[in-house]
Amino acid sequence: MTHVVTEACIRCKYTDCVDVCPVDCFREGPNFLSIDPDECIDCAVCIPECPVNAIVPEEDVPGDQQHMIALNAELSRGWPSITKRKAPLPDADDWKDRTGKLPELQR
Repeated sequence: MTHVVTEACIRCKYTDCVDVCPVDCFREGPNFLSIDPDECIDCAVCIPECPVNAIVPEEDVPGDQQHMIALNAELSRGWPSITKRKAPLPDADDWKDRTGKLPELQR
């Protein structure tokens, strides 16, 4: 099993989660983080670190976010690893409570 970053991360990209990941499974895109399902060990330490509750266990991904399972796997193949916390995107607070952010995803 793995964890999945959902749409809530798009245009926020808080990176608190990467500091606690023991296996460096997070990958960084322009305005989103993904989890490499081949690297994630299902430890769950990242879940409480996310200020927008964007990380969930794969088996708990809501129905309207199921597409994010495959998207995390796809994006993590091409994006570089991120292992240290960075500042969130400048307008992250403006986006953190919005829904339906998939059209905003930059690849």
